[in-house]
Amino acid sequence: MTGTDEAEAAATAADEALYVLTAVLLTPAQFPSVLGDDYPEACAALGLGPYAQGYGLVLGQDGAGARWTVVVDDVSLVAVAIASWDCGMEYELSPDERTVVAALPGWPLELAISAPDVPAPHDPDPGPEAEGRAPLTPPDTTEWGPAQRRLGADEVALQWAAWREQLGDDAFGPAPQNTTGSGSGEGNGDRSPVASRAPHEDPAVSASSDEDSPAPGDADDTETRGATSGTEGSANPAPDPDATELPDHGAELSGVRRVLAELRGYLDSAPPVGRVRSAFAPGGARTLRADGPGWSLVARTDDIAFVLLDECPGEVHPVGRGTELPALLEALEAMAVRPS
Repeated sequence: MTGTDEAEAAATAADEALYVLTAVLLTPAQFPSVLGDDYPEACAALGLGPYAQGYGLVLGQDGAGARWTVVVDDVSLVAVAIASWDCGMEYELSPDERTVVAALPGWPLELAISAPDVPAPHDPDPGPEAEGRAPLTPPDTTEWGPAQRRLGADEVALQWAAWREQLGDDAFGPAPQNTTGSGSGEGNGDRSPVASRAPHEDPAVSASSDEDSPAPGDADDTETRGATSGTEGSANPAPDPDATELPDHGAELSGVRRVLAELRGYLDSAPPVGRVRSAFAPGGARTLRADGPGWSLVARTDDIAFVLLDECPGEVHPVGRGTELPALLEALEAMAVRPS
């Protein structure tokens, strides 16, 4: 091989190399929820089949700066890399070519980082490498909708203690003493910046203001909304402590009741895998995450629940335990998928 041939080969190898920026898991129990309400829906967003063992998604840039998402079936390798990065350790993620399922142009998630010493991130030019696929793009979260609602639920799960503390003890009873940390400890596998903001910093996930809440004594058999986005809020005590505590506004009350009814329906007819997921919580409890058409729920098995609705932009509705919620959460936990 001549010197010119060697230089061309080196340039080609540099262009084909993938500079890994991050990785996420796409499994029945842990997937970027921004992509869908359940695992099959998240897979479909990437044009993948719902492989039971799941996938690892490696996001990076090639030597020309183009965005690529490499899908691998070596889930354990990607999980080790993510765990190492989360612990502040270096880990060079280099999947074996035999584990590569697909190389998809573009990124399905928003990233705020880029590889050094290569051109700025951009979609690759159509060519044989792209196999005629349209580049992946992150879901639109500029306006409230399913994707933004699911991201909001991610935030509540990750910052459970901060959201729970805003309610106080009078309306929903004392919070468990061990809720000083994050809600799940496992998250949803999405390492992009959209899943790292504190509740009071996320304008898309605020709750109703005090002026929307009725004065104490105005509620009948339900509980008012009490969570806010880091500002002062109100949470009126429920007149009937034995009733399930629900928001005390027409649309919100109807929406939350619909969510609870659909969750009970999940117990009779199993939903698509990944609709109900269980993750670690302190003190032996579990963090439950459930989704459905137009809604998301986050709950602690030893505490209350929070509901987000498509029809209530940016609002988070707390649901007290009452007498029915504990049994419902216990039944959902029994059917939920867990990270292996």
